[in-house]
Amino acid sequence: MKRLSRSHSFVWMIAAGLLVSALAAASAQAAALKIGVVNYGVLVQSSPQYKAAIASLRAEFLPKQKQLQAEAKALQAKQQKLQRNEATMTQDQVAQAELDLREKVESFRQESGKVQDALNTRRTELFTKVQNAIALVVQRYAKQHGYNLVMMNDGVIYADSGLDLTPAILQILKAAPAGK
Repeated sequence: MKRLSRSHSFVWMIAAGLLVSALAAASAQAAALKIGVVNYGVLVQSSPQYKAAIASLRAEFLPKQKQLQAEAKALQAKQQKLQRNEATMTQDQVAQAELDLREKVESFRQESGKVQDALNTRRTELFTKVQNAIALVVQRYAKQHGYNLVMMNDGVIYADSGLDLTPAILQILKAAPAGK
């Protein structure tokens, strides 16, 4: 086997020293990273902003849903009445009653669909606001406390409980006005 000259040995020692120094610096930098995790589901479900959004949806749509339920019961009662009285009615009366009932059922379906669409649109708007508010609080908290990375715990296999920022973030969310 060929022996390395002194100059080659010196170069290899310098290269090895640089490699060790680079690895040590990378290790030190990795150790300086501050990482946190949040349980996003808990933040959303427990935040007063979410609870306010749910209350707003109920206040806005519950009266209309109750009205639709009453209309559905009335239509069901009309259908039962038609079935009971069908034997005593003329064919023209039955045909007219069935036509009226079909028109009312179709109108009910259209109105019910409109209400459902409006509810879905409003729910999306409100929950987007809640999600954005939570994201902003998490970002501010991370910056104020020097975090390099904050992840949702959904994709994390293991995280030390000391990394969990959920309680601190939830405390901030609860301190903020619910409408914000």
